[in-house]
Amino acid sequence: MKRYGIWKYFLILVVLGFGIVYSLPNLYAPDPAVQVSYTSSSQTADKFLEDRILNIIQESNLYTQIELEKDYVLIRTDSYQNQLKIKDLLSSSQMNDVVVALNLAPTTPDWLSDIGANPMKLGLDLRGGVHFLMQVDTNTAIKNRQDGTLQDLRIRFREEKIRYAQAKVDTDRSILLEFNNPETRGKAEELIEDIYNQFNYPLTSDNDLSLKLFLSDLEIEQIESDAIDQNLTTLRNRVNELGVSEPIVQRQGKKRIVVQLPGIQDTAEAKNILGKTATLEFHLEAQMDTPRSRKTSYPFRNGLGAPAFLQDTIILGGDQVATAQASFDENGLPQVNITLDGDGGSKMNRATRGNIGKRLGVLFVEQKSRTIYERNELGQQIPVQESYEVKEIISLATIRAALGTTFRITGLDSPSESSELALLLRAGALAAPMTFVEERTVGPSLGADNIQAGVFSMQLGLLLVLGFILFYYRIFGIAASLALSFNIVLLVAIMSILSATLTLPGIAGIVLTVGMAVDANVLIFSRIREELKKGREPLEAIDAGYNRAFLTIWDANVTTLIVAVILLSYGTGPVKGFAITLSIGIITSMFTAIMGTRAFVNLIYGSRKNLERISI
Repeated sequence: MKRYGIWKYFLILVVLGFGIVYSLPNLYAPDPAVQVSYTSSSQTADKFLEDRILNIIQESNLYTQIELEKDYVLIRTDSYQNQLKIKDLLSSSQMNDVVVALNLAPTTPDWLSDIGANPMKLGLDLRGGVHFLMQVDTNTAIKNRQDGTLQDLRIRFREEKIRYAQAKVDTDRSILLEFNNPETRGKAEELIEDIYNQFNYPLTSDNDLSLKLFLSDLEIEQIESDAIDQNLTTLRNRVNELGVSEPIVQRQGKKRIVVQLPGIQDTAEAKNILGKTATLEFHLEAQMDTPRSRKTSYPFRNGLGAPAFLQDTIILGGDQVATAQASFDENGLPQVNITLDGDGGSKMNRATRGNIGKRLGVLFVEQKSRTIYERNELGQQIPVQESYEVKEIISLATIRAALGTTFRITGLDSPSESSELALLLRAGALAAPMTFVEERTVGPSLGADNIQAGVFSMQLGLLLVLGFILFYYRIFGIAASLALSFNIVLLVAIMSILSATLTLPGIAGIVLTVGMAVDANVLIFSRIREELKKGREPLEAIDAGYNRAFLTIWDANVTTLIVAVILLSYGTGPVKGFAITLSIGIITSMFTAIMGTRAFVNLIYGSRKNLERISI
């Protein structure tokens, strides 16, 4: 039998020690907790916030500990029931300037945290929370781009003194421009070719007095991609404002976004914040002499006044709002204090300094969706999601002085409305409306049941496998059992280091890994028995068994790993969770099955020169 190098034993011990240390944090179960942070991202948690919370909960006897962290106050409890009671107690306490969210507080010892050893994250099916799959309406993003280009064209035509008869977005997703004579049309065409290169070259219509501008396919793809990216960023901002710990916001496919919010149980509240495509537009009030084509009548929000005409020209939009905070005015009524960015402040100043005494309208713009029924080819009524836009005036106030980067919005109905509007403005506007394709909720108690069921299945499977191989392979069965235990420790350690999320299908992947790890040992041990039947000496049979089984093990594991990588690349949700544990488990099982068991067998039999029999 070949001598097993000292460096190999050293490598195995180092890897084993590494696995034990970095898997240890998973033995410390997290505490159900409630996280409280200020709504404003510029405010950090302080002693004052901690004292306010203590005054509300100290007589409840529902918590075990309260901690002041940098960005939030953490209230630990000893059960999920008490966690929900604490959240309800704080949510109903009229603390309008804070966000109350469910969390899981780690109990990992400091010495482990200091070396970066942290427990695995738990997926939604194990921890509880809400899952949304949303479809992005990119057609609206394209329409918004065309509307913006049309408005810009009108401004440039006025600057260049190019008179046009009509300018509008046509039904075929083009911009239609009509002129009174060929000379004016020629000047417009030169301007468009110089500046608006994102459009295909204008197509001349039959009467030679019109231009049609079509977006190029490449530009449409870019607009759609940008809309998805902006929606992702906006959703992440909104989730951060909600105070959710360890959320998942990621793209799925071409036009869909997945949002998972661990700890959140109120789907209505989450949908209300995530799904709103709300922003503001600032318009000057239209005067009597303003042409009808350049003004639009809008109703006041909640019918609190007669409709008013606003100029179509937008001074600035909600995307130039730097910060927004909910507060109360001198009469105790809710308001939102707004700070614009530099460019927005300049635009506001230019627009208002020449219009003192006139009124400035604040328009609340919201994209909504509704279900309508259409007939298909078979004449059946089928539900279809339709997006529509709602624009309402929330403030129409006289300009007393030139405005700059800071001002306030009044006319809001309640503190909750001002808080919601401030949150939406801080988080930014969605580039395109979204519809909820799928939603599901997992309660914390169901998540705990899933953990218990998953761990039990893994324990039962491990016990049955170990019992069989110990009975069937004797001493070699002990080697396989140690390697199998070592494999699970390594798998958990690597998942913890990678901050991989453990899901219920992930536990199934671990159970499958147990079987695959044993399968490698079975191949080796069966090969050794075949060599013994051929009349080889025991030590030679061990060498031959390991050497000749290696290629078979390699082929079997690599082919399975290829499938696992494909699942990881193209799968979503539960499939990806299964693929992660399977991929890691395949790699660790090859190490433990080949190097681990051989090291143990060499310790037992390697020093015996005249060995006549082995226990296999």
